[in-house]
Amino acid sequence: MNRVFNFSAGPAVLPLEVLQQAAEEMCDWQGTGMSVMEMSHRGPQFISIYERAVADLRKLLSIPDDYEVLFLQGGATAQNALVPMNLLRGLTTADYVNTGAWSSKSIREAGKYCQVKVAASSEAQGFTCIPDVADWQLDPKAAYVHICSNETIGGVEYHFVPDTGDVPLVADMSSNILSRPIDVSRFGLIYAGAQKNIGPAGVTIIIVRKDLLEHAMPSTPSVFNYQLQAEKDSMLNTPSSYGIYIAGLVFQWIDRQGGLAAMETRNREKAAILYDYLDRGEFFSSPVAISDRSLMNVPFRLRDESLNQQFLDGAQERDMLQLKGHRSVGGMRASIYNAMPRAGVEALAAYMADFEQQHG
Repeated sequence: MNRVFNFSAGPAVLPLEVLQQAAEEMCDWQGTGMSVMEMSHRGPQFISIYERAVADLRKLLSIPDDYEVLFLQGGATAQNALVPMNLLRGLTTADYVNTGAWSSKSIREAGKYCQVKVAASSEAQGFTCIPDVADWQLDPKAAYVHICSNETIGGVEYHFVPDTGDVPLVADMSSNILSRPIDVSRFGLIYAGAQKNIGPAGVTIIIVRKDLLEHAMPSTPSVFNYQLQAEKDSMLNTPSSYGIYIAGLVFQWIDRQGGLAAMETRNREKAAILYDYLDRGEFFSSPVAISDRSLMNVPFRLRDESLNQQFLDGAQERDMLQLKGHRSVGGMRASIYNAMPRAGVEALAAYMADFEQQHG
């Protein structure tokens, strides 16, 4: 089997064990004679898959009983609209903290449904840091405060949970959920697209405090109403059943690795390999403030950007793929999610050192 080191920001690398198990079960899931893709989502076989996935996610994140767990569709981008539609609760304003491309998209979409107040922004710093919390202008009458806990494109990550008082905190955790333990009780709602640390594209996880339900705008379509989906166990419409199955296998894999504490240790070690090398010289550089660097997405630049394509070509020859930075910011980006093995990060750092020796 010719496996490469896939540094894609998403859809991203999945654990090899998960892919192998899915392959073994593709045509016949546990003696049923059916693929999971063929099962009725209301049949006992899939219900067992779904219920275990929910239970395993609750265990991994220590999700309190007063929170609902939903597996919806539409990606995290859809939640940019669904969050205000479900959480305004008769209020008219919401606070957003702008830390990059995904925060900006959330702000634009939410502006169609409420008055968005940008409580803080790092745009003046080129979105290379988290704004100083002391400078946040939060409105105690806002419906919620929204953050993007990890900016996939810019490589900026919150390493703390901001205190928003009685105003519910909402977080887009698409690219760092399950990378380390979090205190779910500090959030009113967490949402995350699956295609980074959870599974294939097509599933979006919602973790929402129950007291925030039952307040959706009357115009909210039923399948986008969190309360109605919660009442039907995410099956008001046909769910992304195969994606949920893969997500469940990933949850089991994380548990076998030692859970989220073990994931955090591994992820910090992997990120340190790259950041330590980047900080060692001037041929490569990291644009992100040291205190706010992402453990999941590591953007970097070559001092001489005329060498960019040569660097990418050499990486591909060594079976290291998807290192080109997002088109909006350029440069390079290594996404090193849970399933990226340490060997992949070590191979990248070694290649960077060789490239610098040849061209520096």
